[in-house]
Formats: sequence, structure tokens, C-alpha cells
Amino acid sequence: MSYAHLDAYSRLLRGAHEAAASGRAWPDSPRHLIKASWHRSLSAGIDPEGKSAPLVYDLSRIRDIRKTHPLLPLLPLLAETLSGLACDTGHVMIVTDGDGRVLWREGNHSVMRRADQVGLAAGHQWSEESVGTNGIGTALATGRPVHVYSEEHLMRVLHIWSCSAAPITDPDSGRVIGCVDVSGTARSLHPATVALVSATAKLAETQLALRMHERDQRLRRRHESLRGRPGILLSSTGRVISGDPSGGLGPRVHLGEHAHFSGQRLILRDGTSALLEPFADGFLLRPSPAAEPPALSLSFLGESPPSATFGDHDRPLSLRHAEILALLALHPHGLTAEQLSFHLYGDDGNPVTIRAEIHRLRAQLGDAIAAKPYRLVCPISADFLRVRTLLAANDPVALVRAYPGPLLLRSESPEIRRERDELEAQVRACLLRRGSPEDLWTYAQTSSGRDDYEVLERLAALPPTDRRSAAARSRLA
Repeated sequence: MSYAHLDAYSRLLRGAHEAAASGRAWPDSPRHLIKASWHRSLSAGIDPEGKSAPLVYDLSRIRDIRKTHPLLPLLPLLAETLSGLACDTGHVMIVTDGDGRVLWREGNHSVMRRADQVGLAAGHQWSEESVGTNGIGTALATGRPVHVYSEEHLMRVLHIWSCSAAPITDPDSGRVIGCVDVSGTARSLHPATVALVSATAKLAETQLALRMHERDQRLRRRHESLRGRPGILLSSTGRVISGDPSGGLGPRVHLGEHAHFSGQRLILRDGTSALLEPFADGFLLRPSPAAEPPALSLSFLGESPPSATFGDHDRPLSLRHAEILALLALHPHGLTAEQLSFHLYGDDGNPVTIRAEIHRLRAQLGDAIAAKPYRLVCPISADFLRVRTLLAANDPVALVRAYPGPLLLRSESPEIRRERDELEAQVRACLLRRGSPEDLWTYAQTSSGRDDYEVLERLAALPPTDRRSAAARSRLA
């Protein structure tokens, strides 16, 4: 883009930015990626007049945090690829964790001094929820490489900066574990830098995959040497390595937060149970000898009241009981009364209240809930767990049929709200990325999709004779 084009785009952005900051309609809009990010950022309460990214890590602990991060072994590779560019051209290279918290920084010293003024430094968080539209946060929010230029940042103090960033996904866990970013002053950072940053992120993911396969091979050899211990071999993250030739378990088994307990019972996605045993650096799944109790089915998505089916009996549930069952389903290895209390009420919770609620719930579900810690010990299926599985399969048609709306919409539990928001964001992203107009129309009938600006914009672009286009234009108006 020439300087003349940049000047014209900057003028457009300044007008749009002033309108967005004052809550007026935007006379001209930035490109679609930035427009959507501004909407997310403003909805998160970001102040365009903010001065810096928040400091979220005690700097005295940064060294310990770095030591345990999976990107630490790859830092020389990232630095060799990008820090030379940063030092030579007056830029700074940033590496964050999966939540946008800065762990490492290298580059031009004078630029780093300027970066300190806005918190582009170790320990500060650059998610969209913290500072609004920016390369790191928007790359993590969209799951793809992005370039954010000057006035495209929502916070005015960042308008002298431009940045190119790309997320890094761990092939073992399937989760985004970090982001690599090159930042500089607006005119010095060429938009093509994003291609180099993206290639660097892919190179890091390739190295992570090679290390993962080496660990798998060591684990297989060790398991094969112990012929007397059959079972399904899992990685430490629950990824299936061997022992499931039919693929019935899928690519991974959800282990929950307490997989280090030996002999824990897991309910698999086909409803059968198995015992989880630590094995070397992974786990073995072995058939459970116990008789299967009746199955528990949970319906917690959408606007209908939460309900459960246990065996042959349908049961309506209070919101509190539904929240408890949802938390136990999300933590298969169990939660103590203190943990449940914190997940439900935050710091104001009382474990005594939780024990009383569990007692009432067990009166309805009997032996389905075990104690010490509280956990579900019956085959379980849940509509929100099925949506998780469909997200992993990238199947938008099945996904939109299985997702009638957000998880426990009236719940104020901090943990349920986090899961609800995460599930909603992933469903929406999958449908925007891969969904057909009919899929988007179905999603637009849910409580969260009815007024979704980006979804309605897609539908409004359909031919004017299409009823979905007319309805979407009406909602937008």
C-alpha cells in the first residue's frame, strides 16, 4: 500500500474511530476484520482513551512462568527467525502465552523503551478484552494471523504502532498456547510482515509436532515392552496414541483437572466406563469391572428450562442443581465442596451450602454422584459436551442442529459463564468460517445469534429476494 493510500485509509479510520469512541454511527467503516474486532472490544468495555495494557504477572515470577511454558525450547528458533528483523529495522518481537500475556521480548532498544510506555512488555496482557483491537489480541480472538495498522487499534495511544501477529497451536493438546508478534511504528512496519510472522508460527507448530511424535514413540515402545498391561494408551493431554483401532474414542479423551489420581473412573463418549491409570508420561485406559449404573442425560443449552434424564425418568432441574451437574460433567474427576462453591459463587461461596445442595440432588439421582470428591460415576451425555465434540470435528451442519443457544443462559456462576462464553465464541467462529447461509440463518434464531451483527451482515448480502436477506436487513436496521 502506497503512502497516499495509507494517508487516505488513516483519514477514514480517524473518522470511524471518533464515531466509535463517542457511540455514534460510523460514517465509513474499516475493513471487516477490524470492524468486528472493534465491536468485540467495545462490548468488552474497552476505553478508547486507555493508556496501557494491564500488568497481570508479578515480574518476580516471570522467570518461573517461562520455565514451564511449552514455547521455551522454541524461543531460539523464534528469535533466530524474527529478532534479527526486529533489531535491524527498529521493531520489537513479542512472544505471549495463549491468553495474550507477554512472556518474552527482543528487539531494538529504543523501540522497546517506547513499548514500555504502553505496556508492550513482559507481564502485561494484550488480549482484546484487556486493550481492545491489537495484533496479538485479535490474532488470538480470530485464530489466524493478522496485521493491525496504526489507527485500526481501538485505543488511541496505540495509533503510532502497527503489528503483525500469529497464534501458535499445540498439536498435542489442540489448544492455542501462544502468539508471536512483531510490532513497530506505523509507517515502518510493512503489512507483508504478517506473512513472515505466520510462517514463523507454522515453523514452531512443526517443531512442536516433531517433539510430540518423538514422545509418542517413546511411550509406545515402553508400553509394548510391558505385554501384561493391555489398554488404550493416552498422552498426558488425553490424546489417543494406540489401542483404539476402531477410532471409537475419537482423537482424544477429556481427562478433566485431576487426571493424576490413579484408578479414577472415566465415562467415555460411548457411555462405557474405564479406569484411568498413570503410565510413564501418559495414561492407560483399562475396562472398568463395575456394573454400569443408569445413564444420565443433561439438556442445558438454549432457552428451555434445564432438565435431566436418569435411566427412564425425566426430571426438571432448578438452576442451581443444573449448574452443579454441569460443573461435575466438565470436571469428570470430581470437585470438592470448596471448589464447587468457588466455581458457583466466587470468593463469597460457602461449602456448607454446596453440601446441602448435593444432598438434595443425590436424593433425585441416587448413586450417580459419588463423594470425596463429588463426581459423576454413571454414563453421561450432555448437549453441551456433544457440541464440544462437533466443534473438534469441524462439522457446521451437525453443530448448528445441536446448538439451540447458550449454556444455562440465566446462570451467573463464574465458571459456567466462562464455559458459556467460550462455547458460544467457538460455535460462532466455526459457523462464520465454514457454515452455509442456512447454517447461519439457523444460528440467527438463537438468543445470542438474533442480533449478531457479523452474522446478519453475511445474511443480508444474500440476494434481495431471499427471505433470510430481508429478515437480516430488517434486524440490522
